Amino acid sequence: MEKAKNSLLAKKENTVATAKKPRTVVDLVQSMQKQFEIALPKHINSERFVRIAITSIRQNPKLAKCSQESLLGALMTSAQLGLEPGILGQAYLIPYGNNVQFQIGYKGMIELLRRSGQLSDIYACEIRKNDDFQITLGLHRDIKHNINFNEDRGEVVGYYAVAVLKDGANSFEFMTKKQVEEHRKKFSKAGNNSPWETDFDEMAKKTVIKKLLKYLPVSVEWLENVSKDEKVLTVATPSQNSNMDDLEPVELISEETTEDNSDNIQTVDWSTGEVIEDGKEVEKSE
Repeated sequence: MEKAKNSLLAKKENTVATAKKPRTVVDLVQSMQKQFEIALPKHINSERFVRIAITSIRQNPKLAKCSQESLLGALMTSAQLGLEPGILGQAYLIPYGNNVQFQIGYKGMIELLRRSGQLSDIYACEIRKNDDFQITLGLHRDIKHNINFNEDRGEVVGYYAVAVLKDGANSFEFMTKKQVEEHRKKFSKAGNNSPWETDFDEMAKKTVIKKLLKYLPVSVEWLENVSKDEKVLTVATPSQNSNMDDLEPVELISEETTEDNSDNIQTVDWSTGEVIEDGKEVEKSE
């Protein structure tokens, strides 16, 4: 009898130990589908989002070696903003040290601006050496860009962004390639893992659009969304036997991100997808 009791106890302990074994990153992401569905806009399917997330992880194995909390945080941020990571260049998951940093791509920035409802058009373009490009400053600002497709346009020398408001007013901003490269050196610390390495022109266009933002009548809510760019947020990883409804908000992680973003680690309640600021949950807009 005692032997059978000990055998049953050993079997129970072994079952508990097995249940506590860490799951694979893919399993972890799949287990979050319900939470992603809550965070995602209605026009994005949660199954598709999870498939894209898993594809991004498989394409960059370094992501699987980062902290699971920061990986889930980056994915939750992507879901909240309604941007698909990786494939379309809307957003990027960047491994940096032990953390995953979320970055909005050029196409993602355009998408968010168009959703704001304040603009009738928004775009950015590269300027090449042989293009006919003219800027007029002063009281009547203007920009002209003519391209001759019958000859070699030459190397890229700069970038500009243009926004047209609903009332017909417009605004623009420009940067030389040298200015963009200086910006990259200052703010991009992820080395070969950065989209600056693979999509330089797209990142440059996003940079000049962000410079243009100060002239645009975007909402506070929209600015809060964009403020998540190039940040690390963490989400608690659920244990094998956790109840989804009993999860608690996670605490700030202590690891630093990039040199210029060391204060950009925020907390997310993974059951609601909300950012926690100073212990208070930020109200989520409809």
